[in-house]
Amino acid sequence: MKQGMPGQAARSQASGDILLSFDGIRQVFPSPAGGAGLTVLDGISFAVESSAFVAVIGPSGCGKSTLLQMAAGLLMPSSGSVRYRGAPVTSVNREIGFVPQQAQLFPWKTLLQNVEFPLQLRGVGIEERRPRARAAIAAVDLAGFESHYPFQLSGGMQKRASLARMLVYQPDLILMDEPFGALDAQTRMRMQSDLQTLVTESDAAILFVTHDITEAVLLADHVVVLSRRPTQMLASVAIDLPRPRNVFEPFLVPGFTETYDQVWQAFRGEIEAGRRAA
Repeated sequence: MKQGMPGQAARSQASGDILLSFDGIRQVFPSPAGGAGLTVLDGISFAVESSAFVAVIGPSGCGKSTLLQMAAGLLMPSSGSVRYRGAPVTSVNREIGFVPQQAQLFPWKTLLQNVEFPLQLRGVGIEERRPRARAAIAAVDLAGFESHYPFQLSGGMQKRASLARMLVYQPDLILMDEPFGALDAQTRMRMQSDLQTLVTESDAAILFVTHDITEAVLLADHVVVLSRRPTQMLASVAIDLPRPRNVFEPFLVPGFTETYDQVWQAFRGEIEAGRRAA
């Protein structure tokens, strides 16, 4: 991973300022048959502080991605409130960055054109957006591939391109929805290592959804553990491990085993309940 983009400050510890908050979130999706709706989230409350990395884990279908959609302003909760910088999120939140499960690059645009597109939408002239896009591409170690189209990039390179497209406008909050889930094990570890470097060089806060406890513990400052539906918060675990963390040999990280066990103990009941229900 290359050095961070120009102007980015060294990452600081969470400042204590609340950037994003979920307060009593309840989400009920209507039944297509007209009966009782499906309650997915049932009273979820937690906050993301400035510059913090918060991971959310929970069983499939528990509403992890739904929370990200609410933070992005793509979905309004049935009850409760989502606030960004203290203001209710009532429409699309253009101040945040969103990295979805799939890279979702435009196949007809080159890497450079894909990365500069968010700035183009904001009316940034080519004289400014082109160097900013090149800097973002260099930050994710893709310099030299600016003229390549998405089909000419590997899966891992497409993920890097997606990160660069998000980083180019330097958001204060980045939402990441299982961004490495579809990658092979080696590429996944490389991307985890690269993400750790990127966030160390940035002041952005991260809200990161994953199924992987190891990934959550290695990357996050805080792990929120969710239950099965109707989803409630089981635990909120502070991760006090030294950085940088060795994602390739996690069990060599001082304190990793004890911290992993703390998160696992909060989550294991959901895994066992899922087995019984299967």
